[in-house]
Amino acid sequence: MEDDVLIQISNRIKERRREKNITVQELAIRAKVSKGLISQIENSRTVPSLIVLIDIIKALEVDLNVFFKDIQHGGQEFPVLIRRKEDYQYFEKEDTDGFYYQRIFTQSIKKSTLDIVLLELEPNAQRPQIQTEAYEYKYIISGEITYEFGEQSYSLKQGDSMLFDGRMPHTPKNSGDTKASMLVVYFFEENS
Repeated sequence: MEDDVLIQISNRIKERRREKNITVQELAIRAKVSKGLISQIENSRTVPSLIVLIDIIKALEVDLNVFFKDIQHGGQEFPVLIRRKEDYQYFEKEDTDGFYYQRIFTQSIKKSTLDIVLLELEPNAQRPQIQTEAYEYKYIISGEITYEFGEQSYSLKQGDSMLFDGRMPHTPKNSGDTKASMLVVYFFEENS
């Protein structure tokens, strides 16, 4: 099972458990597994066997088809993926106080080299659309940016993020009247 699918399943178990107002202990009892195992599964630290996974889903009283609906395998092609700040998912890694994790994106992108960049755009900064040999992740730190892909455009504000295949022609434009900045992560695939 690939990491991104595991994380989606882990998040869905935790979401359904919380929606039904069930504690980790109650779910463990219903599924006839240990509390520790449920915690490890919810925190993406272990891969449950198929039988255990089915028992947990049944214990949550969720139809299997409904549970797995929209879980996507990372190997499929994807266009531009946009996440709004309000859509980021909070999760816990361990018992902590004052640690607030938010999962922004989980996407399998083959073997790759990372290049992490801070990009600042002055008002009215512009360039022609370009292509890169990388998958690109952008997180808007400040300002408003319009990203253009051919004839399609997306408006992004502080806290929004996007992931796309840089081989598509693209360019950002500062659509505000102050300097805009973004964190950029390039994933360059290694050729085998």
